Amino acid sequence: MRRNLSMPAPREFGWPLKPTDSSSFAIHERPNGQFCVVLNHALLRGVRAEMIHWWFQSFAGLKVRLEGVPGYEGKSVPGYLLWHPVDHLSAALLGRLGPGGTAVPGCKIHIREAMQYDVYGWKYPVDTALEVFYVAGDGWAMGKVLPFLGPVMVLRIHFKDVFDGDQHIGVHYHYEVVIGASGNGPVSRFVNKRLTASFGPEFFSAWHRHNVIEVGTFENFLPALFSQRGVSDGPTYRPHMNPVTSAEPQPAGFDKSFFERRLAAYRDSPDPFVTQAFRSTSFL
Repeated sequence: MRRNLSMPAPREFGWPLKPTDSSSFAIHERPNGQFCVVLNHALLRGVRAEMIHWWFQSFAGLKVRLEGVPGYEGKSVPGYLLWHPVDHLSAALLGRLGPGGTAVPGCKIHIREAMQYDVYGWKYPVDTALEVFYVAGDGWAMGKVLPFLGPVMVLRIHFKDVFDGDQHIGVHYHYEVVIGASGNGPVSRFVNKRLTASFGPEFFSAWHRHNVIEVGTFENFLPALFSQRGVSDGPTYRPHMNPVTSAEPQPAGFDKSFFERRLAAYRDSPDPFVTQAFRSTSFL
């Protein structure tokens, strides 16, 4: 990332940011330099899977008017700036888009951000365009596929509503990442060495905190924005439109056994991209 890019001023929304121990997280490194990441979250406070689906379709082109946010009062900003109060710079969709400029499989998304910018500055930047492979009511996937070599980076998310009897209690949000080419040949090893120089396990250790904060903020703004979808001049957000109570539990995912099964599947898999099945339907 060019260091002359300026990160927007931090947004002081007054939200308590989730700690990393509210998630289940692991990195599995493979002998050829490839590695896999598995991460589970539990989302509470009125978030539903349909809201997350709408967000992934729309966030890159969404503008939100902020009220009561110091330094941003009355300003219309990219919705991407609500998704993280510090680390996000910009996101844009490229190529063939769906109705209203929404994300569809085959388009690309150009993301600019930095992992834990408040701690590391530009040490762990992202400034890249990724192909969108999967957009559906249960998930999202994006990454890179190289000619003759195949996939070398895929980030896949799945989410589903969780119920206790007839009562909706939250969303199980499951994230899996595979970085590096499969196989043990010299080309795969060379590509993996180059990839992990920028996006290696150290990067994803920093990404862990970034992602926990990012996903956790859904509880603070997503229901309020979803209720305003379709508003002609865009939604408005004011702090505490979604009240947050500190008494609610912070579970590390709704299904720890599923997290363990998926991690074991990667440890046993000859090809993590087959295990990930990034172009097909949900594995939840």
